[in-house]
Amino acid sequence: MTDVVFNLLIFFMLTSTLVHPNALKLLLPKGSNITSAKPLTTVSVTSDLKYYVEEQQVSIDDLEGILKKKLGDKPDTYISLHADKSVPFENVVKVLNIAQSNNYKLIIATSPK
Repeated sequence: MTDVVFNLLIFFMLTSTLVHPNALKLLLPKGSNITSAKPLTTVSVTSDLKYYVEEQQVSIDDLEGILKKKLGDKPDTYISLHADKSVPFENVVKVLNIAQSNNYKLIIATSPK
């Protein structure tokens, strides 16, 4: 019985290291609010002002079209915005404007305080 438990422990340790929810390395701003909403996709803005939808790099001009194709007109659509803390606020506002014009709800990702 202990052999089975030991093998299961090794299996779960190995498989948990293979999961990468967000492969982009971002320094998120600190925050203390928590939301229970489940986003359908992720938009990331890196410190060198590159935009990503999940792990696919896109230009800011193509971002709205890609989000429309990916999300459609679903009601209560949430998008998680991961912006590096060094990104100028005007670049974050561009994503906010795209979300507002398409009636998407935006969750701004932060790291815990």
